[in-house]
Amino acid sequence: MTNLEKIPGIGKAGLELLEAAGFYNVEALAKAGVDELVNELERANRILKISKRTPAREHIEKWIHTARDLSGVVLVEEISVVMPVNYELVPKVATMLASAPFAIPLPARVLVKQQLAVGEIPPAILLNRYSGDLEVKVEERAISPKHSRPPSQTGNVKLAEAATRIEIDTSRIKSIESLAGPAPKNPHGHDAVQDDRVALIRGPRAETNLGKNPNSRRFVRGVLHSHPVAMTTGAVVTLLLFAILPLAIISSVLLLLSDSLPNFRWVPIWLLAFPLSLPILGLAYAIWGQSGSCRICGQKQFVPKVCLKNSKAHHITGLGHIIPTCLHIIVFRWFRCIYCATPVRLKE
Repeated sequence: MTNLEKIPGIGKAGLELLEAAGFYNVEALAKAGVDELVNELERANRILKISKRTPAREHIEKWIHTARDLSGVVLVEEISVVMPVNYELVPKVATMLASAPFAIPLPARVLVKQQLAVGEIPPAILLNRYSGDLEVKVEERAISPKHSRPPSQTGNVKLAEAATRIEIDTSRIKSIESLAGPAPKNPHGHDAVQDDRVALIRGPRAETNLGKNPNSRRFVRGVLHSHPVAMTTGAVVTLLLFAILPLAIISSVLLLLSDSLPNFRWVPIWLLAFPLSLPILGLAYAIWGQSGSCRICGQKQFVPKVCLKNSKAHHITGLGHIIPTCLHIIVFRWFRCIYCATPVRLKE
């Protein structure tokens, strides 16, 4: 068979259109009629958009005449025009395809071993665009007794019927479980301990809320804080600082007046303890109060901040959010974040 590239004037787009229409060689092109080929090329180009416009009729007629000259066909009257046929609609062909064995792709190592290029492998026949006669053979295969057993199944691999896939060596098939090997041993129960720890972070133990009303404040809820002791200490220090700061200011004023005015001689000297305790509380607040933050959003709970607070957070009119949050932490051992309102508990 002669290559279509030897026909002058076809070009790359013309070759693609002819292959899309089912004409792969000169002999197939020589048997085609001009009108039929023009219609097929227009239809292929309309679907695949290979070229901006379909080749003209006179060019296609020249291709056919050149193909007939190359293939030895001289008289047009003796040519029986054969156009591509969809043989898959033929019942006998459909029966043949249904009983045909599966096609197994060639592994790459076979191509390398046989020194074959991909272009050297002949293309398969497309039965839905085949030109010419087609020989169909449909035969009944009797299953031998040694292959009459049901298909074997190992692991996740299910074999086909033995009559069509008898070339597979089932003894070499291994399941995924056997390839993965035995499961790693865990003598110390690390996974179980990890699961218990995760469950404890998400919710309290059953005995923690035993006998408590789920709707009351005493019912401990929320995720477990990573530093409950430091959070509680920060709440205590912040609450003391809020209480002692005004007392220290008042005590300092009274002590100054007692030294300058005789009418304030009654001021006791022990009030000096409030101003002197401020540096100690300030240091403790810098250590624990500044570090007290929410487990979820990371916002500091004991530091005043001018911004919008969550409506579900602990709040008392006139006192704000920080003091109610500190009281809730000390009394009930859990709190709602001032900013995200997520419940966080300090008790397991």
